[in-house]
Amino acid sequence: MITHKKHRTYKWLRRRNNRRKMLLIICFLIITLLVLSLFSAAQNNQNKKTLSPQQVMEIVKQFHPVAKQADIFIEKAKADVTIANGMFDPVLKIESAQKTFDGSDYYLYNRPELTIPTWFGVEVSTGLEKLSGSRTSPEETLGETSYFGISIPLAKNLLMDKRRASLQTAKIYRTASEAEKRNMLNNLLLDAMKSYWTWTQQYQAFKILTDAVAINEKRVQLVKTAFQLGDRPAIDTTEALTQLQNFELLQSQAWLDFQNAGLDLSIYLWTADSQPYDLPETVVPDADLQTINLNTAIIPDLNSLLSAARINHPELLLYNYALAALGIEKKLKFQNLLPVANFRYNQLGKGYNVLKTATGPLFENNFQYGLSVGIPLRLSEGRGEYRKAKLKITETRLQQSQKQLQIENKVKSYYNELLTLKSQIVLQEKAYKNYYALQRGEEIRFQAGESSLFLINARENKTLEALQKLQELKAKFFKTENMLQWAAGNLL
Repeated sequence: MITHKKHRTYKWLRRRNNRRKMLLIICFLIITLLVLSLFSAAQNNQNKKTLSPQQVMEIVKQFHPVAKQADIFIEKAKADVTIANGMFDPVLKIESAQKTFDGSDYYLYNRPELTIPTWFGVEVSTGLEKLSGSRTSPEETLGETSYFGISIPLAKNLLMDKRRASLQTAKIYRTASEAEKRNMLNNLLLDAMKSYWTWTQQYQAFKILTDAVAINEKRVQLVKTAFQLGDRPAIDTTEALTQLQNFELLQSQAWLDFQNAGLDLSIYLWTADSQPYDLPETVVPDADLQTINLNTAIIPDLNSLLSAARINHPELLLYNYALAALGIEKKLKFQNLLPVANFRYNQLGKGYNVLKTATGPLFENNFQYGLSVGIPLRLSEGRGEYRKAKLKITETRLQQSQKQLQIENKVKSYYNELLTLKSQIVLQEKAYKNYYALQRGEEIRFQAGESSLFLINARENKTLEALQKLQELKAKFFKTENMLQWAAGNLL
């Protein structure tokens, strides 16, 4: 009886030792295969090209059609300034006419004239005249004459006229075009960076599931080996295979999401010759969300962001330029409330050298002058236009105040969200570490024969969910950081 008990004990100890040896062999094989898989992944990563967020921003700013349209917008504004300057270009005019009827020379005249507009509303002119004929107007001077004169507005158009208003407004819009370009790039870069971090997040999800598939493929083989050796039940092979198939399905979907995210990002990637660029599969994100530590990330100062937004936000600057243009329009409309009073004086000279023949004080000899005065009696149009110009300024200021409040609220909102995301990431990292510790503990219990593959799979699923959630939060953190800079008008 005693001998029989000793034999049974010996057989039990031998089976336990065999089981421990088998588990050690399995663990050794798992470690070996994991090391090989990591080495293979490292080799594959060396063959891949990376794309950083800074590179995306530079590509967008240099080559995207919208960015080039913004440059064209600036060039058009510069062209408008050139057009407005054209109103101050000197004008050379030549009039020539002759009439002969029934053998009589009625008149023959040539009148070249040079007119030079000035910034102060005064026009300077000089010209020559040659007049002959038997039936010329008695107001005209026969023979060769010359003149030099000026035309001065004494009331309306003295301080502001359409030419000066057009030029000043064009210069304002030329400066405003720079702010408009910044605003266009600010919005464009926000959309581009959203696509980049979505693409990065999808790549991380695919990478996590690829690693999970690789581990579970090896686990299936090891469980099958253990079953063939009689150490594991047959149901464990089904359990391991089911887990593998589930991860393969998720991996396939993650790959599809990654490819589609790459297509969305390709919308913002263009070549130097204005050709769209399709992002190849060999290009992966430079940012590795799994290794980025955001616990020490520096959050921008809220007051500094608000101050910068009030001063430099392109949308608010556009309102400033609009108000400046409306101020010029108001000055121009005010001219309609003034009487028209124009004075013109010409110093005359015999022959074609006015400086030689025109001597003596003004209004004494060889001169011509004219004065015209007029004013609407009710000034209805002038009063209406001037009031409308003032109302436009009031309306634009109200719109600017509303826009500033909206911008400040956006900055505060994204700032609060960024702070919350940072704390959530810290909590999620702790949760992930705890889930991973539970998984490792379950694997150790499994090796000691105190757990099941079902529990390991359940722990592994929770660990992967926590890891994916962590990567989502990190990607959202960077998106929110970009949106905070966008709200402040600094995403350039």
